[in-house]
Amino acid sequence: GLSPRPLSVSGTDEHGLKIQQAAAAAGTSPAELCQRVSGLFRQALTGAGVAYTDFIRTSEPRHQRAVRHFWGALGDAGVLYKGSYEGWYCTPEESFLPESQLAERTDSQGRPCKVSLESGHEVHWTKEENYMFRLSAFRDPLQSWLRDNPRAIVPRPFLQRVLRWLDEDLPDLSVSRERSRLHWGIPVPGDPSQTIYVWVDALVNYLSVLGYPESHGPWWPAVHHVVGKDILKFHALYWPALLLAAGLQPPERILVHSHWTVRGQKMSKSLGNVVEPGVCVGQFGVDGFRYFLLRQGVPERDCDYYEEKVVKLVNSELADALGGLLNRSTARSINPSNTYPRFSEACFPKVLGCREARGAGRACAEDYELVAAVAALPAQVDAHFQSFQIYKALECIAQCVRQTNGFFQRHRPWKLERREAGEQRWLDTVLHVTLECLRVFGTLLQPVVPRTADRLLSRLAVRPGERGLSGLTFLARYHGKPCPFEGRQLGPDTGVLFHRLGKLETGKKRKQEAQVPDKQL
Repeated sequence: GLSPRPLSVSGTDEHGLKIQQAAAAAGTSPAELCQRVSGLFRQALTGAGVAYTDFIRTSEPRHQRAVRHFWGALGDAGVLYKGSYEGWYCTPEESFLPESQLAERTDSQGRPCKVSLESGHEVHWTKEENYMFRLSAFRDPLQSWLRDNPRAIVPRPFLQRVLRWLDEDLPDLSVSRERSRLHWGIPVPGDPSQTIYVWVDALVNYLSVLGYPESHGPWWPAVHHVVGKDILKFHALYWPALLLAAGLQPPERILVHSHWTVRGQKMSKSLGNVVEPGVCVGQFGVDGFRYFLLRQGVPERDCDYYEEKVVKLVNSELADALGGLLNRSTARSINPSNTYPRFSEACFPKVLGCREARGAGRACAEDYELVAAVAALPAQVDAHFQSFQIYKALECIAQCVRQTNGFFQRHRPWKLERREAGEQRWLDTVLHVTLECLRVFGTLLQPVVPRTADRLLSRLAVRPGERGLSGLTFLARYHGKPCPFEGRQLGPDTGVLFHRLGKLETGKKRKQEAQVPDKQL
């Protein structure tokens, strides 16, 4: 049958002791706190230009219904049992931690206490009667799943981490808490004295958003989860085991990313070095901020953030290299007719291999290298996007932008004598090649810097239906085929493609720009 339309889903995980305590401390109800915070997350996503087809809140009835059904499936499979559980519980992480993950510290009163090695949060000894999940029975199924699907967890270092966990002891998992301690959550069906463990509840969101248990079939398991490395164990051990127990397949892929540090230090409220995305969007523009994060963010290791780095990168690659190239190649002084100029095969003959490229043509060996590089770019970028290595895709594009600038500089079109027919043909060819390169860059950059890419493509008169990846051609005339853009009137001048960022820009100008509806940019 037809494959279902792609969905991209975000949402908020709203239950648990941590939220119950935070609401009490703020003098509000958990429901009101979640309503407010969930709104802030939506706002942050919208502000950063992130689109989603659905936003699931774990406090919604559709989710609670799915969780109750999932719990029933676990019960029917015989993988739940009542047991007494005791151990060190970390409320901020909503997780029991083994002794090996704890350290001795002193609290603010100078009393000895135990804290989580990973997060530094204090842990408390907790003993209670809970429902347990037979996680220990799933070591073999999980190992064979990863043996048969080595690309299920990427990048590779994270897969290796999970395989190491599977070599260690895999104790059964406590999957409920006493209702008297934790009332903010979903009650265990048939046992109102217990609340379903927040992580079991939260993980089911991936199913509830697809209409589980009735309508998830067409999508599941062809789903990709994007998760931070700090919650890898929940997604790569507990969740696949729970799914297998409930008679479902694990997700097709778990894409894991690392964290941003600030000037080499972990971001934390106590250090006061938390970077607010909304402030960054105001400072660098939506596209500037997105470009930096995606260009510099390497999924397998923590990356460092500081303002000067953003300014330097965005100015050199977006404002100067890309914006400067568009500006120079569409300037009235060099292209007075404001059209997409014609390509001359005589000036730039199709030569196999770069060596005999001298002939009658005006193009030199580096020009053929440029054409080959840009021709190979869409497939390269697509492969990097598919494998979640977005920074590699942007590195390839930036490299080609540099080469195109080199091509433009090398032939100095502004120096060519327009009154001479042969020179005019060569000038048009240089501009044609440059605009073709820019059109490819603009098309490929759309997911990363949507507004900037739209301005660039509109300036080149590329229509909405001509902006897809599948139909993307490059330099058709070089291959002896007609080019639909040739001779076309260019779009209106969209002004500076990307404004250079000042050292300490006030953010006023950017905010105004951010508030202009897309149509007017």
